Amino acid sequence: MAKDTKHSSGDENLEAIQNTLGRTEQFIEENQKSVSIIIGAIIFIVVGYFAYQKFYVAPLEEEAQSQIFMAQNYFAQDSFKLALDGDGFNEGFLSVADDYSMTNTGGLANYYAGISYLHLGEFDNAIDALKSFDAGDDMVTTMALGAIGDAYVEKGQIEDAVTYFKKASDRKTNEFITPVYLMKLGLAYENLGKKDAAFEAYNTIKVDFPKSNEARQVEKYITRTQI
Repeated sequence: MAKDTKHSSGDENLEAIQNTLGRTEQFIEENQKSVSIIIGAIIFIVVGYFAYQKFYVAPLEEEAQSQIFMAQNYFAQDSFKLALDGDGFNEGFLSVADDYSMTNTGGLANYYAGISYLHLGEFDNAIDALKSFDAGDDMVTTMALGAIGDAYVEKGQIEDAVTYFKKASDRKTNEFITPVYLMKLGLAYENLGKKDAAFEAYNTIKVDFPKSNEARQVEKYITRTQI
């Protein structure tokens, strides 16, 4: 009897599946025009996106890279004003960021502009430029967050600096730069009188990044938080 019940249940399930498939086929038949329009729209969007990337963004990216070249040279020579504004013949980071905002190079120009402003002591402009940075590079994004923290330190806004040093140290752990921002985070916490939080930052360097340059000197900072 149990066998017959099981067989009956299986038949019911099969019938339910067939009914569902039938309703699906019926829906497609009744709405064939709408379904075709939707599928066509999806194909159009996908093809359009790839065409846009290949025939518009890619050449623009190449052009942006050639335009930013001289600004990068000025930056390497510590000529930050020329790097920002250009020399009258070649574009600076500000115009590259504005003219090529939809490219990765245009986003990178915002990072360079922010660091240039930082060196020039224009900390509010540095923060604005660095917050505009978006070029899809994990390491440079981390460095931009840390640089925002540096600008806030220069402005005396240590709580804000802590926020960005923490973002930089938490983001995409890296053996080379994460300890740098953990050290800055610890110093900022100490400045605020938060010794426990500072100890935690310093101890993370000691435990997680023992081979880093920061680890070589972190013991004295740890000791200082325990006095």
